[in-house]
Amino acid sequence: MSPILMPMHMLEIRIILLCLPSILLATTLEPEQKSILTDSDWKKLWMRGGINPDSKLDNNLDTSDSPMFEDSEMAHNTTVQLGGTAFLVCKVSGVDRVGVNWNQISWIRRRDWHILSSGAQLYTNDERFAILHAPGSNMWTLQIKFVQRRDHGMYECQVSTPTGIISHFVNLQVVVPEAFILGSGELHVDMGSTINLVCIIEKSPTPPQYVYWQKNDRLINYYDTRRDISIETTPGPRTQSRLIIREPQITDSGNYTCSASNTEPASIYVFVSKGDNMAAISRKTSSADRIAAIFKYLLAPCVLVNTLGIRRIFLT
Repeated sequence: MSPILMPMHMLEIRIILLCLPSILLATTLEPEQKSILTDSDWKKLWMRGGINPDSKLDNNLDTSDSPMFEDSEMAHNTTVQLGGTAFLVCKVSGVDRVGVNWNQISWIRRRDWHILSSGAQLYTNDERFAILHAPGSNMWTLQIKFVQRRDHGMYECQVSTPTGIISHFVNLQVVVPEAFILGSGELHVDMGSTINLVCIIEKSPTPPQYVYWQKNDRLINYYDTRRDISIETTPGPRTQSRLIIREPQITDSGNYTCSASNTEPASIYVFVSKGDNMAAISRKTSSADRIAAIFKYLLAPCVLVNTLGIRRIFLT
């Protein structure tokens, strides 16, 4: 073989190796077919193509005509609240200059090496996933609706080019807001006084639109028309909601819960008792304390003197 043909031959082999994963994927799945491969099969698919998935991928190519990621317009970390919608952006420039097919732009979930999409074609049976791409645009956005805890982790936007593979990584973090009610787990109040409960909601990227209060299994916000009940909510980084019940009755005793959408709830048990009973209990306690004090300061010295006298008798 002549020295001139040798480089061309090696270039053809290299191009075939780069395109082999896409060829295997196309022959394995029909366009109308959902994902039928197991999680481990996806990693094997890439390994067969001569690509090591554990190797570090370089985003910088040697030639100025090669596709490049527009990093200034793409986030490397995205935080989404549980139940929200995540948008993972991948923006590539210079693709048309080198003739790269849009089908060579893929989204991969690194947790299980699942190829989620190739071009606009999805390869997952999870209907929460979608590819957002406008015709003529160089932006490919992976959308995940109703984000769950298991969706957290690293996602890779991968572009196959004649000179190699370039990748953009996005780390998706799923946060779960938490609610807590000021005070201990119980609250004791007298009839005719005021129940004042304050609920704080933290770790929420966006303030909740509504904060719900429940007594046992009954929603207070909309189903309780008593004029002596009011709810005041102040949204913010630490959303605060205050439940006020004026002149509570015995029937207002129960378990009160504060919650918001996709938020860990918080509860407190409220005991409402008659003021006279509480006063009687207080009086009984005071009487017992007085008796104990009398015994301590009057009877105790007498007992001590008698004990010393008996001791002297035995010693003599």
